[in-house]
Amino acid sequence: MGGLPRPKLPPVVLTVEEREALESLTRRRTTAQALALRARIVLACADGHSNSQVARLLGVSRPTVTTWRSRFLTDRVDGLFDEPRPSQNSLRRPGGTRDRGNTGNQTS
Repeated sequence: MGGLPRPKLPPVVLTVEEREALESLTRRRTTAQALALRARIVLACADGHSNSQVARLLGVSRPTVTTWRSRFLTDRVDGLFDEPRPSQNSLRRPGGTRDRGNTGNQTS
């Protein structure tokens, strides 16, 4: 459509162990569905499909494919797992009080 060409992403090349781990994630009943989808995205990319093809095949957006392909290329299989979210304890200030931000009820 006359726009700039999209940058070419490096191909996804899997080791035998990585392919087995990803295929296992797609088959296990106990795998979270989001994680199984991420594994299917990476497997489809490794099979040579473009991001657009993978998005169409799996019914996801192209940015979703780009995100997980990039994360895999950077962090391999470990990159597909959810990153830990901050817990309530991590929101506490040193000394045990919670940091709730400015509530507007502060007096000077």
